[in-house]
Amino acid sequence: MNKQLINPDSLAKPVGFNHGILVTGGKLLFLAGQTASDGDGNIVATGDLVAQYEQVLRNHQAVIETADGTMQDIVKLNIFVLDRDDYLAKLKPIGAVHRQFFGNFYPTMALFEIKRLFQDEALIELEGMAVIQDTST
Repeated sequence: MNKQLINPDSLAKPVGFNHGILVTGGKLLFLAGQTASDGDGNIVATGDLVAQYEQVLRNHQAVIETADGTMQDIVKLNIFVLDRDDYLAKLKPIGAVHRQFFGNFYPTMALFEIKRLFQDEALIELEGMAVIQDTST
């Protein structure tokens, strides 16, 4: 599997994301929207966006690793938050959490401020796609 970061000079330099990732080979894994739910379905860290972001990434990591992949196999993340300004105010600690899971790799990403999430205590939800090495051949 080969991943090539696509960041055209004609676009603003990406910080914390990539404009595109071209992937050849591999298996496509769709990641359902994950909130900061624990194994019982309860939201952890009520009111703490950064801690909820960390739990969301743990949940995605569980899915990815079950499919024999790694977090660096994620090529697309959509981030849904209730409060964009709160997210932006916490970019540094969110970035630190991100690097714990991804290192210096950034998928393509989009941020959406929305009115509500499925669970009332949830402050953030992420969905995405990963391309995992195909070892069956």
